[in-house]
Amino acid sequence: MFRFLRDHGIIERNLILMGVLTLITVSIGGLVQIVPLFTIETTIERVEGMRPYTPLELAGRDIYVREGCYTCHSQMVRPFRDEAERYGHYSLAAESMYDRPFQWGSKRSGPDLARLGGRYSDDWHAAHLRSPRAVVPESIMPPYAFLDRPLDYSDIGAKLKAQQALGVPYTDAMVANARADLEAQARPDADAAGFSGRYAKARQAAFDGNAGTITEMDALVAYLQMLGTLVQFRDVTPEQVRQQ
Repeated sequence: MFRFLRDHGIIERNLILMGVLTLITVSIGGLVQIVPLFTIETTIERVEGMRPYTPLELAGRDIYVREGCYTCHSQMVRPFRDEAERYGHYSLAAESMYDRPFQWGSKRSGPDLARLGGRYSDDWHAAHLRSPRAVVPESIMPPYAFLDRPLDYSDIGAKLKAQQALGVPYTDAMVANARADLEAQARPDADAAGFSGRYAKARQAAFDGNAGTITEMDALVAYLQMLGTLVQFRDVTPEQVRQQ
């Protein structure tokens, strides 16, 4: 048997035998990586502060994906000193636990956006999206002024229901009030008591500068402004993450 294995020429000349042995080897390697995952409760570290997207943020994320923003902007700060100094705390898997698909990315024609929330004002974001070079002269980003059109959120309840079916912890109350919560977040003068109770740390504002109409710009800016704002990273250390 061992003599046979040492004579690798036999294997190399027999394509069927090589294929079978390759399949066995790959299968063993795959099982070694996959089987241990079934013995632990979760592969995602739990951190305080994470919540599902608000209906307006979810609509904004859909627009972000629709316009292909992920092709130029990553949302993953890697655990290297230069990355942390430029963008902030390295990304945690828990931050993307409700993303389908996640927006990590690997190409940066523009800066990473994982820690974008709160770095600029709503007006800055709206102006930048409408005319990037008016705000950042060296920008190569195309203009998105057309996002000032009204947002179609007639199916927002169905979207939350679908997310709920996939395991995102939207409650029945969140699903039932999806439309009202979206409108409350985009209108700063609206009664937001119920909305605030359902979504912690969610800002209420006229994100595009116009409270009269809820636009796609409102949704996208709301999404951008929450990125990286849910977790208090000063309270997160590698040791705490491992324990959670």
